[in-house]
Amino acid sequence: QVQLVESGGGLVQAGGSLRLSCAASGRPVSNYAMGWFRQAPGKEREYVAAINWSGSNTYYADSVKGRFTISRDDAKNTVYLQMSTLKPEDTAVYSCAITLASGNYYSAHPYGYWGQGTQVTVSS
Repeated sequence: QVQLVESGGGLVQAGGSLRLSCAASGRPVSNYAMGWFRQAPGKEREYVAAINWSGSNTYYADSVKGRFTISRDDAKNTVYLQMSTLKPEDTAVYSCAITLASGNYYSAHPYGYWGQGTQVTVSS
């Protein structure tokens, strides 16, 4: 079993920045791709970003491209999401997930383990 715990969420003004962390425990996740998803109230869960197992490739939703950066530190068993130039529409609960799949990262289906999420609120 793998446990994922997100942290770093909070309240920030539009244009500000936050860095989310997702710490994994239970087993090393160096062989897993890792992704971030978000869900706003009353909306469907939305893919945000993903990084492959080696960290050599990163993928972003169009809505966050150029503003968010995903990275991983396998020595710490942790994935990060650096969020900049935040907008009120980025307000959501952000969750991380991991998968052994080698593609289709934008879909929730390949991900076998999920964290509980951390709230990000961007005020205008």
